[in-house]
Amino acid sequence: FYNETAERATQPGVVTGLAWTAAGGDILFIEAIALEGKGELKLTGQMGEVMVESAKIALSLVKKAVIENALPIVERGKLSDLSPQEWFQKRDIHLHIPAGAVPKDGPSAGITMATALLSLVTGRKVRPRFAMTGELSLVGKVLPVGGIKEKVLAAKRAGIRTVLLPKLNEKDLKEVSRQHLDDLRILLASKIEEVFELALESR
Repeated sequence: FYNETAERATQPGVVTGLAWTAAGGDILFIEAIALEGKGELKLTGQMGEVMVESAKIALSLVKKAVIENALPIVERGKLSDLSPQEWFQKRDIHLHIPAGAVPKDGPSAGITMATALLSLVTGRKVRPRFAMTGELSLVGKVLPVGGIKEKVLAAKRAGIRTVLLPKLNEKDLKEVSRQHLDDLRILLASKIEEVFELALESR
């Protein structure tokens, strides 16, 4: 697990998420790339209807953040010549969750998808050995999710060192034994702006 996590989450647009499965917690990767196009969003990786909705919300919030704050857009390691509005009109974004043979659904990857998209657009990498889970509302609130104990244990097994959770899930950490929280930094967020600030490296 650790080698895969360390190797894959080293470029803009790739974020490690945490998921609940019937077998317990697991990690998953959200990958995003941009292509010349017409402003469309392409989703692959056998996402269910709820996850597709989360991806659309994530893209809307990232567009809003980039355009309203005039954030610099980075393509291929250099600043784009396009304005934020032009960039989103002339680029298609492809969001993918590997392990395509495994069906995936639920809202808990919302903040992970938004972070992958902002990482892609701004060229800012996610901090090393960092994973997250949380539902995202259309107004940017980070909403609580289930399976916190299982997700934290999955992060520990995968060599993650920092886990970002919804602030409203703080009470669920009582279910995790202290020994499993050792060497694990827990961050809490209630708004997507906090997630971006905590998760992404500065330039």
